[in-house]
Amino acid sequence: MACTYKTKALQHRLLLWDCPSECDYVCQHIVTEQRLEREPPYLEPIVQFHGKWPFWRFLGIQEPASVLFSLFNFLAHDHGMSKIREQIPAKYPLKRYYLLFGYFGLASWTFSMLFHTRDFNVTEKLDYFAAGASVMYGLFYSPIRIFRLDRPQPSVTNQSPSTILRFWTFFCASLYLLHIGYLTFVRFDYTYNMAANVVVGIVQNVLWTWFSIQRYRKVGRLWAAWPGLIVAWIILAMSLELFDFPPWWGMVDAHALWHLGTVGPTIWWYNFLVRDAQEDLHNARLKA
Repeated sequence: MACTYKTKALQHRLLLWDCPSECDYVCQHIVTEQRLEREPPYLEPIVQFHGKWPFWRFLGIQEPASVLFSLFNFLAHDHGMSKIREQIPAKYPLKRYYLLFGYFGLASWTFSMLFHTRDFNVTEKLDYFAAGASVMYGLFYSPIRIFRLDRPQPSVTNQSPSTILRFWTFFCASLYLLHIGYLTFVRFDYTYNMAANVVVGIVQNVLWTWFSIQRYRKVGRLWAAWPGLIVAWIILAMSLELFDFPPWWGMVDAHALWHLGTVGPTIWWYNFLVRDAQEDLHNARLKA
């Protein structure tokens, strides 16, 4: 039987809500309301459709809370990059790595907003690939700062910093391309993708926690321990994904709250990068 339902709302047409997707959306909420209206002991819980909760859309946006909180993260990165541009001198060698971290963050949260606005195959893949790139870049620049790979280290190796950085760049880029290649040409495996991102995230979290402990012992000031505290905050935010529940008010679920929970650590992280760079420059002037 041909589909006869047609949306008249302009924002719905702009966001590609066609007849099948409109019917799917309406039917999800009809089924959900019928389940909730049943009296005990026949009351049935809310269930997922196509692996997602039945969200109430807003202005055609499929998951409005996740889009809003992704926007907050985008703005947090944008604000942090402005602080780096304004408060860290251009001559500071790590500045470019910090700005690249920001650009990866902006791209990741842009595609997150697109995906949660409308869940299509292409927006889903762009969201996953951008998030993976952001996580991998986090692993890439962490050793550069922690072990100062941008500086000569004759006591550790005879290789020049440029050679070490080239190898490290090639290694990280290769891992990412292999990851994307597997998801694209072999199998789009959700479990594997999550596991890969978790492993990469754990490695950099361990590095930054170790760095915080060592730096705090050396400096003796609380700001030196910020990375470890930020890592703890992010882990707590990510744990929200383990407590999945039907969305409050039909919009706010555990995934949306996870996005909200990363806004604060992002702002805090940029404050650390600025403070750390200023301290590094101050010590360099004292030694000069």
